[in-house]
Amino acid sequence: MRFLVGCFCLKQRHSSGLDDHLLTLASQTAFTVNEVEALYVLYEKLSRSLIDDGLIHKEEFLLGMFECSNKQNLMADRLFDLFDMKRNGVIEFGEFVQSLNVFHPRTPESVKIAFAFRLYDLKQTGYIDREELKEMVLATISETGSMIAEDVIEAIVDKTISEADMTGDGRISPEEWKQLVARNPALISNMTLPEIKEVTIAFPSFITLTRVKDWELQSESRELFW
Repeated sequence: MRFLVGCFCLKQRHSSGLDDHLLTLASQTAFTVNEVEALYVLYEKLSRSLIDDGLIHKEEFLLGMFECSNKQNLMADRLFDLFDMKRNGVIEFGEFVQSLNVFHPRTPESVKIAFAFRLYDLKQTGYIDREELKEMVLATISETGSMIAEDVIEAIVDKTISEADMTGDGRISPEEWKQLVARNPALISNMTLPEIKEVTIAFPSFITLTRVKDWELQSESRELFW
């Protein structure tokens, strides 16, 4: 997944309502206020790339994050579905920030594990079965452009199921998935994107244009916990 990057400037001052929203999102995620504001400008650019309505539609999401709009992409489709928390066919700004927070380096591993499980649970049954696992393995291989023989893919799927399925029911439960990841941390390596922390570096003007400063958020946090 990639971010849209470039030199964008804030054309007008934020309303107090938007400032409050930025502050709230920063308090609920690992992002600083400056980073949330940078994400807001990225969101605005992305949400008006094809349909100028301030909401991210699936085609805009695929084009902006995966450089594709019509090409079949299971991983991209699943991410869009998970980002669309309200299940209304679009991604709102709050959903955008909260979903990207999963990939922040400071986000707890338990959150990343749970998100990855939902990513693989294609049928949304609360379990990952063999068919779902194979589909995601194929999608991952397709993304890398690698060519792997069918029997090798089958072996990978069989080995994963046998290692994870402690109850012998042929599927992986959330707890079994958690234990599998504990033994194989690389399974969630793509759940952390270090460049997310550097979002304001690509947009240095945000540091001076942000109305709600990071120190204000830190001050409010101290008042809440002390």
